[in-house]
Amino acid sequence: MSGILVLRALGLGDLLVAVPALRGLRRAFPDERITLAAPEPLRELVPLLDAVDDLVPVPGLGALKAPEERPTLLVNLHGSGPESLADLAAVAGEAPVMSHAHADFPQYRGPQWTEELPERERWCRLLSYYGIDADPGELRIGRPAESSPVPGAVVVHPGAAFPARRWPPTRFSTVARELAAAGHRVVITGSAAERELAREVAAGAGLGEGAVFAGRTGLRALTALIADAALVVCGDTGVAHLASACGTASVLLFGPTAPARWGPPDQGRHIVLWAGTTGDPFADRPDPGLLKIEVPDVLSATRQALGGERDG
Repeated sequence: MSGILVLRALGLGDLLVAVPALRGLRRAFPDERITLAAPEPLRELVPLLDAVDDLVPVPGLGALKAPEERPTLLVNLHGSGPESLADLAAVAGEAPVMSHAHADFPQYRGPQWTEELPERERWCRLLSYYGIDADPGELRIGRPAESSPVPGAVVVHPGAAFPARRWPPTRFSTVARELAAAGHRVVITGSAAERELAREVAAGAGLGEGAVFAGRTGLRALTALIADAALVVCGDTGVAHLASACGTASVLLFGPTAPARWGPPDQGRHIVLWAGTTGDPFADRPDPGLLKIEVPDVLSATRQALGGERDG
């Protein structure tokens, strides 16, 4: 592997907020091959980013292997800790590394980490330190060639990586039921591991098994579904970032994490509900602030996002 190696061994949302930085790299090095070190499932999105040539599968830190050909440049878009720099140092050889500064690696100079920055701005600021321009607003990705199985649907996505960010399924069911009663086609999405959760939400909403798309779509098919949806309703999760990347209206429920860091840049098209408190985003129960968001709050936001309910 020659060219530029970019480490971002994280999930869907983490990749999508790094798209502006990846585009900045592409413009700065138009003739270089850019390889993303990231989890294998994200490979399906690479053609839609218009910034990356290939993906080398890396499930997480500590898994990056030395390529046969040393990269000419390595870029740390992963984080601030020494673990990511240790991974890159092990494969860099004499090649330069762009990264935030860390006391354990004085050979790599870079800007200091600033915790409160929005993620999309953080990585553009990192590149700016090295003289590379990147626009934090350049979040949109291409549309997949696949067609949506349910164009114009309202997508309800009840899952999240950690329980702290999961609004109760009974509340999602009520929202889905009311949206369906207003004449909208409602589908419930999620990963294969979230299929039972999606079934629970669909059953509580009085929707049939045909409304459950959890575990039935790969990442590109999910992107096609989101791209052609009328609205996405979900928590602070990767699908929220996918809605922003596709330009699809959304209602987003934030709890333990402030939307200033992880929320969408356009809060006209994307309506963010947040009680104004923060907590532990990795806790094993729903965040108290998230629970302060009630069903009427979400339904009011969906009506605003949809421009009024349809006639039945």
